[in-house]
Amino acid sequence: MNIREIFDSMDYGPAPEGSSEALAWIANHKGRFGHWVGGRFTAPGETFATRNPANGQVLAEVTQGSAADVDAAVKAARGAQAKWARMPGFERAKVLYALARLVQKNARLLAVLETLDNGKPIREARDIDIPLVARHFYYHAGLAQLLDAELPGMEALGVCGAVIPWNFPLLMLAWKVAPALAAGNTVVLKPAEYTPLTALLFAELSVQAGLPKGVLNIVTGDGATGAALVDHPDVNKIAFTGSTSVGKKIRAATAGTGKALTLELGGKSPYIVFDDADLDSAIEGLVDAIWFNQGQVCCAGSRLLVQEGVAERFHEKLKRRMGDLRVGDPLDKCIDVGAVVDPVQLETITRLVEASDGEKFRAPCALPEGGCFCPPTLITGLSAASPLMQEEIFGPVLVSMTFRTPAEAVELANNTRYGLAATVWTENVNLALDIAPKIKAGVVWVNATNLFDAAAGFGGVRESGFGREGGWEGLLAYLKPSGQTKPLKPVAAVAAPSEPLVEGIDRTAKLFIGGKQARPDGGYSQAIYSAKGKLLGQVGIGNRKDIRNAVEAAHAAKGWGKATGALRGQVLYYLAENLSARASEFAGRLRDLTGRSGEEEVQTAIRRLFTYAAWADKYDGAAKSVPLRGVALAMNEPCGVVGIIAPDESPVLGAISLLAPAIAMGNTCVLVPSSVAPLAMTDFYQVLETSDVPGGVINIVTGPHGELAKTLAGHMDVDAVWCFGAGALSKTVESEAAGNVKRTWVNHGQATDWATAEGPAFLRAATEVKTIWVPYGEG
Repeated sequence: MNIREIFDSMDYGPAPEGSSEALAWIANHKGRFGHWVGGRFTAPGETFATRNPANGQVLAEVTQGSAADVDAAVKAARGAQAKWARMPGFERAKVLYALARLVQKNARLLAVLETLDNGKPIREARDIDIPLVARHFYYHAGLAQLLDAELPGMEALGVCGAVIPWNFPLLMLAWKVAPALAAGNTVVLKPAEYTPLTALLFAELSVQAGLPKGVLNIVTGDGATGAALVDHPDVNKIAFTGSTSVGKKIRAATAGTGKALTLELGGKSPYIVFDDADLDSAIEGLVDAIWFNQGQVCCAGSRLLVQEGVAERFHEKLKRRMGDLRVGDPLDKCIDVGAVVDPVQLETITRLVEASDGEKFRAPCALPEGGCFCPPTLITGLSAASPLMQEEIFGPVLVSMTFRTPAEAVELANNTRYGLAATVWTENVNLALDIAPKIKAGVVWVNATNLFDAAAGFGGVRESGFGREGGWEGLLAYLKPSGQTKPLKPVAAVAAPSEPLVEGIDRTAKLFIGGKQARPDGGYSQAIYSAKGKLLGQVGIGNRKDIRNAVEAAHAAKGWGKATGALRGQVLYYLAENLSARASEFAGRLRDLTGRSGEEEVQTAIRRLFTYAAWADKYDGAAKSVPLRGVALAMNEPCGVVGIIAPDESPVLGAISLLAPAIAMGNTCVLVPSSVAPLAMTDFYQVLETSDVPGGVINIVTGPHGELAKTLAGHMDVDAVWCFGAGALSKTVESEAAGNVKRTWVNHGQATDWATAEGPAFLRAATEVKTIWVPYGEG
């Protein structure tokens, strides 16, 4: 083809990227790799092949990690951790800075190797992934420098296990490794079976950054290797990015172990286009949202919701644009869509598409022979209940349906078990900023999509996981309060005396659900005695139906989360005022229940209500400094319905120390009071009734902690559970929470000093960070 013919047709010619340097690096290792442990490669053991998905050719043989390999890596990490954590922040910052510079200096090599191993277009690896990798190490070098001054009283967790996916192999490494190292942890990383090569190259380069031996260790292998890392008893934290199904298994596997856990899981992200949107811009954004990285993106805008009035025109424009997409050799710089990572993934995508009952449109583009190529696909005519509108496909497949009103758009957007990301496209900024807070997602992009930066937290809600990666909030996931804790000594209930002292008129405390006193569903009650044998009263024994009713009441009170912080603060002040008026009564009740003076506990509880009344309108979000002409708003939102298992050792103060921050931040609660002194909090509902607390904001269900904690943690409509009970309750809560991957905050059987237990940690537990990206201007 000559120049004139090119101008006549305007066809793109090939623009291949050379792969010789990347292949030479593999050849220099004789095409076989061991693990990276203690600052060097181990001898290769039993191996498996990693292949180029564009042509099926073997790139290298990589070692299948065993439990013994994982153990060796963890020992190396443990041996290096204390010294690395003791280094001044400046010293760690220098190493992270050097890692960032090495990524930049080797950017082309890393990008080509990533494309060979993963199948993504070289333009994406070169222009998006690798620059973001460098940005994360630069940013976290700064956090390491500032850590001691900005987060005093915090320390590293220890050894962190990281398990990462194959869709962004090196970028996911950066998301896990950079904050872990900045905080003073050491790392054992298990890259995806399909895509281990860039992690191994990065490890080799890390020597040039002066990273001490053992600080970063990499063990390659399949899911069994990852499971061995998750199960290792000397790992302090697991950071996982991957499918929701595997995330649930990890949540269950780590339950009760005391390991910190962050999960960044699957998604079915809505892409909402209103009728006033710039349709051409929205279509270009949609191309990036769903066909970026062949749709193998957890936050891909795979669920298109178009306002009815423009839907037909939008779909026509979209189909024309799909016809211009180029599918082919990922190393060709002119290619838009590369290869799916593996034949197994391609088969899954194909099967799901063929089983769909919608109208299918496949982009009319030629597919290369011999690789894992899948045409960009649009499926219309689906209902909200269609499987492909609900299930993650993880491929270049877009499903679409229409809506009429903004309210319907929000309802459809939230009609999913996931909550990772969303896109809103409209020229009406008021509409955009009205819709964004209503969508259940950790990230919302306005008139843009797939914007990421190390300064802006990324992560999900619901079954998209918990925890954030990036920003200060991401760093906090790798830290813990300094100092040692002590085991919690269980508090025994007073046994029924042989001859109880009975005085006055019989009184049975009911449950408190939806702002009203309620008899327990089971019809059972329990006698509560003082240490001197006095019958203090009867208390209802709640069951799973009572929990169900309380959760329903909590959901019905969701307007509490929309109230202003000032209003919520005023209600907390009222609670403090009314508790103060009855302070002597509550102190007396505590004296009877516990045998010790209750004056100081009640007074501290009153002060705690004042603390969170003050915080209610002062726990501010942030405008993140991202490299964009626009703003990334980190907004603190309530978690939703929070189940609380209150401690036995401080029946009033412990319960109020947990209730107050939860409702101050806009959550509604189901409280299970102390099981040995429940009357202290059944008295409290009389304070609630006189303090303008809306019905359903605080619900109280008395009964045995073990049974009720299991029910609360397993309830699919509870968003978070806090448990500060004794014994094995923490394990019960974390195990049951795996059902919908709800957030948990537990004490792992360790004692809490309730006299001083307040502050930012409680506020962070009571909120989710939603990042709303709002570009502005013309460029």
